[in-house]
Amino acid sequence: MSAFTESALLKKLAELNSSQQSIQTLSLWLIHHRKHSAAIVKTWQRELENVPEPKKLTFMYLANDVIQNSKKKGPEYGKEFSHVLAKIFSHIGEKCNSDKLLGSLGRILNIWLERGVYDPKTIADWRGRLHREASTGGAGSSSNGSKSAGDQEKPEKEREHRAEKSERREKRKHEERHSKSKRSRQHHHQSSGSSANAVPSAEEPSGAVGQPENGHTPPYLPLGEPPEPEELIKALTSIENSASSDAVVRERIAKLPQEISEISCISKLEDKDKAKALAKQVNEAVDLLNDYNARLAAEMEERTKLATMLRDFQAEQKELLSQAEQRLDEHKKKLAKMLGLQKEIHDHLSNLPDLTQLPDVTGGLAPLPSAGDLFNALH
Repeated sequence: MSAFTESALLKKLAELNSSQQSIQTLSLWLIHHRKHSAAIVKTWQRELENVPEPKKLTFMYLANDVIQNSKKKGPEYGKEFSHVLAKIFSHIGEKCNSDKLLGSLGRILNIWLERGVYDPKTIADWRGRLHREASTGGAGSSSNGSKSAGDQEKPEKEREHRAEKSERREKRKHEERHSKSKRSRQHHHQSSGSSANAVPSAEEPSGAVGQPENGHTPPYLPLGEPPEPEELIKALTSIENSASSDAVVRERIAKLPQEISEISCISKLEDKDKAKALAKQVNEAVDLLNDYNARLAAEMEERTKLATMLRDFQAEQKELLSQAEQRLDEHKKKLAKMLGLQKEIHDHLSNLPDLTQLPDVTGGLAPLPSAGDLFNALH
């Protein structure tokens, strides 16, 4: 993983987008360099205050991911972010007017409250800063001091109502994302009902629930700790013997007599003994189906956990692959430099003269006198 510098952090923040992959990758990099958490959070705060409104939400998703995923490795980021989040929520409340942004941030605060990331009093203060400052800014911008207090209260209440409505909508999106099977059953039930029941409400436009925004459904839920390969293999093996693959029980259910599921068959009963026999069959079928449904529900929960494990494992492997590819590129560059240097040295050696083939420039000349000869000559 690349070394930490402020210029590298600024570059990564500038390249950050709202996709899950972009948030995950930068989050892992920040957590790896958590010893620089103070400088990182300070830079994050400064850049958030200067980016456009849509990207402020992406910055908050990044902070949410880092805060939650770094808890197991240390409290550094949780503490550092707690020092600046009050200013951040006040800043967003003053500068931003998007109901979607306010609703998404409200959902993040709800997640922090549910998971005990920060204490309820602190979260209530941040929520108050977000909505109070937002309503104050909205009222101040529409009046020049000439409006009465009653005129100012109206846009404030409307703004709070829109923010709460947006927050509820974001919460529903989050719940829908994690209950796909339940949503499919509800959709099937609604499609079989009257057309009046299928009309969407004015508060929630058609297609608004469960639709991803910019590649993910806000608020982006961070990854957990990646599982060990042995743990993942064990989970995959347990799924092989799941309820949905129990052919014996499924065959028993398929062979249940039609009489136990058709209400019209009750009218055909002629005596009490046949009614008791049918009641016994119905009770046995109910017990069988209740047991199988419980097994299927447990299997769905296991598969949901397995999907989370696979997601976390895949994210870790992608990060490790990225690091390995980066190291490979670095070593390839070093190898290319060494090969170039090797070639230069070889060319230089080949251009040097061979001293054994030079002519004997001292041939035929008398040798120089020694020091002793010079001393004797003076006397």
